[in-house]
Amino acid sequence: MSLSRASSGGAPEAPRDPSRPPTEGRPRKIIHVDMDAFYASVEQRDDPALAGRPLIVGAPPDRRGVVAACSYEARAFGIHSAMPSAEAGRRCPHALFVPPRFDVYREVSAEIHAVFREFTDRIEPLSLDEAYLDVTEAVGEGSAVRMAREIRARIRARTRLVASAGVSYNKFLAKIASDLDKPDGLAWILPEDGEAFVARLPVGAIHGVGRVTEARMHALGIRTGADLRTWSREELEREFGKSHEFYYRAARGIDHRPVRTERIRKSMGSERTFAENLSSRQAMLEVLERLAEELLGDLAARGLGSSTLTVKVRFPDFDTPTRSHSQPRAFDAAAVARTLPFLLERALEGRSAPAVRLLGVSFGSLSSGEGEDTRPTQLELDWPEDG
Repeated sequence: MSLSRASSGGAPEAPRDPSRPPTEGRPRKIIHVDMDAFYASVEQRDDPALAGRPLIVGAPPDRRGVVAACSYEARAFGIHSAMPSAEAGRRCPHALFVPPRFDVYREVSAEIHAVFREFTDRIEPLSLDEAYLDVTEAVGEGSAVRMAREIRARIRARTRLVASAGVSYNKFLAKIASDLDKPDGLAWILPEDGEAFVARLPVGAIHGVGRVTEARMHALGIRTGADLRTWSREELEREFGKSHEFYYRAARGIDHRPVRTERIRKSMGSERTFAENLSSRQAMLEVLERLAEELLGDLAARGLGSSTLTVKVRFPDFDTPTRSHSQPRAFDAAAVARTLPFLLERALEGRSAPAVRLLGVSFGSLSSGEGEDTRPTQLELDWPEDG
């Protein structure tokens, strides 16, 4: 798919060349690869009886839980990831539910990434089934579109799974392109077509514009990229604060973000949903302690430390407060044990007889610990007002 060239209409503040970062003299070549319904496709591949059926990877509808992934056959019923399993079961009573097999998904992901490395070492993984590839300097493989086509073919041949890909001169447009012809699609947006493409794009299709922001933009008369492009930086900052620069650049097809081969993880968390509500504070605390212990082990295995601990609580009415505490040094098991009861009590404030359907723990402000004092510190009780 190629997009026809269109005039920008002489709109003000247009960049001379939106495809080129300030330090580069020619357009980059970025490929965004996204596996189609990855978890569900792996399950259908490994069990032919599931092929062509509405399949949901996640907890069954008679247990509390959410949809981790679903097949395209299930999506036809309006089912999507993160939907409560009970709701998914109501929408499609004949859907098949299978538990996730993350070890298998990781193994398949390793095969997919091995294909990526045959074309470039500039790879930015976003998840097990999604990544950006910078093939600007790749040699001997032809155009970026030809490389994307070959990447998809090799993935299919080796894993029997289908990938979609988008090609463009920056990450923003490559990601949008990969969604254009899903499933099993390949699309590209050329440098000379970028501004005209974004001008026709509904603002809700811009990655980074959520439903709340989309509704706010519509109320302001901003429905397309062309509408967004008429707003100055100052006007956008007044309405959207710190996100204004992203919206300003996106409306012009500009994205200078490099493909980062080493992504710094900002947080690590885990949570549990219960078949029956918990009402005992001691039982809640025991769950939080188990989750935290597992996460501390994962952090240690990765050589990471955390100076921010967060507790998440969800009540039956789906009110979900979070409470956090940060300290100067990395948390160890003793500091976590001292902190968890206080965070739990703060999350339960205002509920005389609390019942809880979900508990979660996360560690943030992650660092490698190199050059930092990671000794435990005495707990400070000057808690902030909000989590």
